[in-house]
Amino acid sequence: MATGLRQPHAVLDLPSRMKKALKIERLLGLEASHVPMKVLEIGTGSGGIAYYFATHPVLRCDVTAVDVVDQRLVREGFQFHLVNGTTLPFEADSFDVVISNHVIEHVGDRRAQRHHIQEMARVLSPRGIAYLAVPNRWMVVEPHFRLAFLSWLPDSWRSAYVRLRGRGEAYDCAPMTLGELDALLAESGMTWRHVEVEAFREMLSNEGKDGFLATVAALLPDAFLSRLRPIIPTLVCILRKEGKKANEGNAHP
Repeated sequence: MATGLRQPHAVLDLPSRMKKALKIERLLGLEASHVPMKVLEIGTGSGGIAYYFATHPVLRCDVTAVDVVDQRLVREGFQFHLVNGTTLPFEADSFDVVISNHVIEHVGDRRAQRHHIQEMARVLSPRGIAYLAVPNRWMVVEPHFRLAFLSWLPDSWRSAYVRLRGRGEAYDCAPMTLGELDALLAESGMTWRHVEVEAFREMLSNEGKDGFLATVAALLPDAFLSRLRPIIPTLVCILRKEGKKANEGNAHP
């Protein structure tokens, strides 16, 4: 999250946010507990994801959400804080679950992105779990401006392409490659596991994706899809503080 020329690009479609929240729940493997889980969502947008967890019929969640602007369509059930920049106004080890869904590409340069991940690590409890999703630079169609190969261009060319196509005045996002994301995560001190294949399967089954390509993709084996990770449109990681530093999630073909 950043100020200035950068825009939040929030998805203000509540039904899609509910489906996204269900996917996040499943990928995190959350289960009911006798003690409420303290959940933080960074980048509230419409409020749909925060509301989903706050009103979950089985999971007991005490939800807090933050954003640099207030675009909420739903406001009930969770606490909301306006923030400025990437610093989170919470004590260390405060949350059992931290969610950052397509936020990091909006916070600024690599320094700001590094701080975003460091703050996620700082506020996550020692036995907590976090969800991080970011668009891959090598995606074919950039999702915020709907332009093919936009993020493939050098930084200095991207805004000109946006203006040429009449999609705005500037390109204000900073997607990462797989290697760049892993490098930032390695600096954070957390362990991480890539779950792009699992996320892809959840998207097909839960978010109503259909059509010929989706049908074909659903038939592809996981081993094949894993090899496509460097160019898969969205990079998704599950993060923890505990555990050994190197694991199967850190290695990719």
